[in-house]
Amino acid sequence: MGGDGYLPLFETREARGRIAFRLFSISIFVGVCLIWLYRATHVPREGIGRWAWFGMFGAELWFGFYWILTQTVRWSPVYHYTFKERLSERYEDELPGVDIFVCTADPTIEPLMLVINTVLSLIAYDYPPNKLAIYLSDDGGSDLTFYALLEASNFSRSWIPFCKKFKVDPRSPAAYFSEASEPHNFHYKEEWSTIKKLYEEMEGRIESVVEVGKVSEEIQVKHKGFFEWNSVLNSRNHQTILQILIDGRDPNALDDEGFVMPTLVYLSREKRPQHHHNFKAGALNALIRVSSEISNGPIILNVDCDVYSNNAAAVRDALCFFMDEDKGSEIGFVQYPQRFMNITKNDIYSNSLRLLTKVELSGMDSYGGPMYIGTGCFFRRECLSGKEYCEDYKSDRKKGTQRHGMETLEELEERAKGFASSTYELGTQWGKEMGLKYGCLVEDVLTGLAIHCKGWKSIYFDPSRDAFLGLAPTTLLQSLVQHKRWVEGHLQIVFSRHCPFIQGHGKIKLPHQMAYCFFNLWPLHAIPTVYYAVIPPIYLLHGIPLFPEITSPWLVPFSYVIIAKYTYSLAEHLWHGETLKAWWNDQRIWLYRKTSAYLIGTVGAVLNLLGITKSAFTITAKVLDDELSKRDSDDILALFGGAEQERKEGNEGARVQAWFRICRGVGHVARLESGRRSGLMEKRDSG
Repeated sequence: MGGDGYLPLFETREARGRIAFRLFSISIFVGVCLIWLYRATHVPREGIGRWAWFGMFGAELWFGFYWILTQTVRWSPVYHYTFKERLSERYEDELPGVDIFVCTADPTIEPLMLVINTVLSLIAYDYPPNKLAIYLSDDGGSDLTFYALLEASNFSRSWIPFCKKFKVDPRSPAAYFSEASEPHNFHYKEEWSTIKKLYEEMEGRIESVVEVGKVSEEIQVKHKGFFEWNSVLNSRNHQTILQILIDGRDPNALDDEGFVMPTLVYLSREKRPQHHHNFKAGALNALIRVSSEISNGPIILNVDCDVYSNNAAAVRDALCFFMDEDKGSEIGFVQYPQRFMNITKNDIYSNSLRLLTKVELSGMDSYGGPMYIGTGCFFRRECLSGKEYCEDYKSDRKKGTQRHGMETLEELEERAKGFASSTYELGTQWGKEMGLKYGCLVEDVLTGLAIHCKGWKSIYFDPSRDAFLGLAPTTLLQSLVQHKRWVEGHLQIVFSRHCPFIQGHGKIKLPHQMAYCFFNLWPLHAIPTVYYAVIPPIYLLHGIPLFPEITSPWLVPFSYVIIAKYTYSLAEHLWHGETLKAWWNDQRIWLYRKTSAYLIGTVGAVLNLLGITKSAFTITAKVLDDELSKRDSDDILALFGGAEQERKEGNEGARVQAWFRICRGVGHVARLESGRRSGLMEKRDSG
């Protein structure tokens, strides 16, 4: 409690055990310095081992430097806790409008029922519906997606009151019905069965249309929106299509219980072959502008189309930070962790990002806040519009759009369409000083850094119940391709004026710059890792030692650093809920990534920097394979196909052959990406 009886809407607590960790960290640093000293004072005077020795020294210098960066995100992590009841007591009648953005690009790679369940989980939030607006950006320009959203808008009239009446969580119908067993209470059971039947009927209709591949004329004549597709040439050449399916300000837009509904909008921005559309960042910027004309909520949430809301109170939690009287005005965005519903027990592909979401982002919170990770993030609209933070800043909670006189819904739609035209951004600061940043494969990280450099802080909030659940890559190849894209994007930042040490100089704290570089520089692990893995064994076969003898006292720092590092890593994984096998899989997969995706991505980034190739944005397939989801983490066949079985039968070279097959697959994808023309990629504009 502060002065004058002030009760904050959130509190911040330091992590326990920080002193013990810092002592351990210092001991590791001493060991690293001794390793450097050994390399510097024991250089062979002559022979072929001399140059290999220098290479080992260079690799160890890099590992030591990166280890120092690692400590910035572990040195002083903090955790936040909210008080939603205080928020309700003070501001229930003054809650701000919230605009929610969902982006999709391709109804085959991102199945429609997946997208629709995401939308339904968001439209049913525990929040005043008249202050909620959901926007679906369809960069595939598909009438199938529009039809699915139209079906969802009709189903939501029953789904929203059902969720609120029985306090349903999660509010994704697919997730809810897969988790909940049939209730015993007669009244609840009757409504439960009715809603489930309505959902299954909607699902059947959507899947039937998808199977046919087109919307029937009988369906098209029932809604004016379908006539927009009469002038669509293809998904990369069409006018802006904008339809307000539910107008939250229309007193006649009511659910089955007679209560007002949230606004629901479909948008497919204009696409023309002669204009580059900047992928997901371009889609989100179009949504920012269009929403400013329709609802103009002061708070914006963006989620990926495969990330459903798993916590109906997530909006209120975020507002506890934005609306805190003491510290709220300086907060530009609130980032929730990215969690996945399809991670196996032992996480065979190490896709859970457990340490990132449990440790590293919390560590950034001490210096100014976590980076923006592209989904599950609440923003102040002002900070996305390029506004710089100043100490006397006060937000306008009542801010919203004002309809122009007697303007009809059709007139509003036509006026808003202009903000999504392919030429609107020409000669403007959109993508530079306003909105999400362009020109980078990890535009989310670049955008978050720019917001921090404008003086805003961010918050990382990890509630006890996960706020959002998404889908992780379901195959090793998908995972490696995803990491390759991240590698190229992070290196684009490092080798540009947006490097945190350059852009952030004098604007954010040095530890905050180092924390950003901890993520931006991890791709460069590829080269020293390959060197360290290949050169010592080769020299050992020739009888040339590159490490101290077992009787030498210099072996102690090597042994201590290696054993202590892996012991701490194991303890950290177990502490945060991982299994022993999951930790082992993590160590193995990181080696695979460093010697394939990281290496190829680093080469791709260099070629892009030299202007030889152009980076391409790819999206990960969101199709959830039931068989993949059931794989046990010790099933090595999932990694290598039949390689392990061949090995058991006596073919010891099968593992190496399988590994080369994987590398060739990643390399093939890389070549395909670099060879695509920008026009051919527009079908996959958002991810």
